[in-house]
Amino acid sequence: MSTASFTSNFFGTGCFWKVESRISTVKKQNEGKMFVKCAVNTKTQKPEKAVRIGVLGASGYTGSEIVRLLANHPHFGITLMTADRKAGQSIGSVFPHLVTQDLPDMVAIKDTNFSDVDAVFCCLPHGTTQEIIKALPRSLKIVDLSADFRLRDISEYEEWYGQAHRAPDLQKEVVYGLTEVLREEIKSARLVANPGCYPTSIQLPLVPLIKANLIEYRNIIIDAKSGVSGAGRGAKEANLYTEIAEGIYSYGITRHRHVPEIEQGLSDAANSKITVSFTPHLMPMIRGMQSTIYLEMAPGVTIEDLYQQLKISYEDEEFVVLLERGVVPRTHNVRGSNYCFINVFPDRIPGRAIITSVIDNLVKGASGQALQNLNVMMGYPENTGLLYQPLFP
Repeated sequence: MSTASFTSNFFGTGCFWKVESRISTVKKQNEGKMFVKCAVNTKTQKPEKAVRIGVLGASGYTGSEIVRLLANHPHFGITLMTADRKAGQSIGSVFPHLVTQDLPDMVAIKDTNFSDVDAVFCCLPHGTTQEIIKALPRSLKIVDLSADFRLRDISEYEEWYGQAHRAPDLQKEVVYGLTEVLREEIKSARLVANPGCYPTSIQLPLVPLIKANLIEYRNIIIDAKSGVSGAGRGAKEANLYTEIAEGIYSYGITRHRHVPEIEQGLSDAANSKITVSFTPHLMPMIRGMQSTIYLEMAPGVTIEDLYQQLKISYEDEEFVVLLERGVVPRTHNVRGSNYCFINVFPDRIPGRAIITSVIDNLVKGASGQALQNLNVMMGYPENTGLLYQPLFP
């Protein structure tokens, strides 16, 4: 047998790798067997990405989730990461699960240079973002994951967040980033306020029903539950394992900061003021969020009407899935993904319905939806880098 050589291309982790193999000459006594000596070059040059990304606040949960999602994005590449308390450290030293990522070390906000950045994910704490974003170059596309720009009414922001709004002029150009509802507005936006996790899980099932006049605006009751990661990475006594494990904790009763955001979105859909009863609960799990919504149907409306309206609204959507009739959504089934699973059920009380909606609070409830929004803003298919399937078990 004569010596032959061949090359083949195959997909590695989000990029092409080249393999060169040489088939060795075999001796007559080994005829019928093939020995292949294969050398794989694993140090291929990292391809240039079209959009250079800055992640402000990369040492938090939402920042690390952005980094994880961008690892397989073909067009977005991280060129800047900030973390004031972790400045000078690598992402792998802060989050060991990201040690394989070849990324720049984190720097303090005051030391940032945005000349090598096209777009920014701002993953900073509430109350710190407005002044920072106000100082960013106007050329940047920005998705803000904090709550600092979600409320259009700055007096409402001051009431619920206990401090003055520091960028009222900037607030006027902000687009709220509930992608499936405001996609067209997001396309031309420079600054997008990424929705909160609870408001995402609640508005996605309710907005289409409100717009279709299928439900009453009164007596909407929302019982919502979240994993502990929703409280952030900061060290807090209330979030210790011994405080959280083997129990359920209701918090922010009647005064949770997501209430005005939920009511703003639902009121926009109704063109009328809607007030809801909302109680969140902290669950002894890391990820996941479930909102169980109790509501009154409009006169003459049936459960099947609600189901059909949700089906029509989301049949062409990538990330909102209406389950088969009778199937109960579970947080386990969306874990690690950008999906929202929903379904509607008849209540035992005539004229009432129960809707269940589940998301991963760190993905569709935060970083995944942020990436979905930036895809739209930059003109890429919005599912790019987001087709991770849920993790189970």
